[in-house]
Amino acid sequence: MLGLAGVLPFAWGALGVLVPALGDWSLDLLGPRFTGRTLLLLYGTIILSFMSGVVWGFAPRAEGRHAAILYALSTVPALWAFALGFSALALAVGFAGLLGLDLHAQRTGLAPSWWMRLRLLLTSLVVICLLTALP
Repeated sequence: MLGLAGVLPFAWGALGVLVPALGDWSLDLLGPRFTGRTLLLLYGTIILSFMSGVVWGFAPRAEGRHAAILYALSTVPALWAFALGFSALALAVGFAGLLGLDLHAQRTGLAPSWWMRLRLLLTSLVVICLLTALP
């Protein structure tokens, strides 16, 4: 439920893009940071960076070189978001690419067995929302 709640700002941003009247209403009520494309890009950058921390959290369960590689790879989503974050396409690619790290964590027993089901659902919803912000 918490994961789906985390998708709500993405959905609100996408609706603001797809329904201009709703976007205008949201702009008047909430301001530009919480409306349409801006919301998608800001929130997407934050959440992709947050997901770096999730991968970092799997690393202590690994050992030796494997743990070191996971620690290093856990920085990639945050760096990606920082470097390319104000592009809906770059964020969508970043979230899709993160699935590779999630899959690795699950296959190596570092993530719980249900992890990929959750990540596939949430990532699909997030990417669909982000794609609404493409020019």
